[in-house]
Amino acid sequence: MRDDAIFAGQECHQCYRPGVPVLFTGFAELTIDAKQRLAIPAKYRSQWDESVHGKAWYCVPWPEGMCLRLYPEGVFERTANQQHAGRETLMPTADQAQLESDFFALAERIEPDSAGRLTLPKLHLELVGLPSEVAVIGARDRLEVRGCEAWKQNLKERFQRMPGLAERTTR
Repeated sequence: MRDDAIFAGQECHQCYRPGVPVLFTGFAELTIDAKQRLAIPAKYRSQWDESVHGKAWYCVPWPEGMCLRLYPEGVFERTANQQHAGRETLMPTADQAQLESDFFALAERIEPDSAGRLTLPKLHLELVGLPSEVAVIGARDRLEVRGCEAWKQNLKERFQRMPGLAERTTR
């Protein structure tokens, strides 16, 4: 179901609560337009406060799942700094240096236009091969943009694997 159909005639209330980290859940099916713009669904726009989470988003192409990860500016910057805290060095390992240069070189800060749309980087779209019909997926502190058909294709299998994944990741 399209995002505009879901919210047609419904008032979208502010979900953000001071002191509570942003939590994106659910998904919406959308279209990336001919100008590479993606409208952030209202149910997600209502969950962040610009004064806390920042005005912009960071877009990072991700090879696993061939998706784009969209992080609110504040979440991206805070997490990047926390992850690096205490490990500052002028001599990172070769793997660490390579990962940091690849990851941060591909991360792009994007400000939404007045209609709340993000113009996705052409290189990102090409790297992950996104079609124009996409699913925007809530993934806790980020959104993921995946091809709609690819997202739906093995949804039942992924659903059935959730208990095993949960067990392995909570040990």
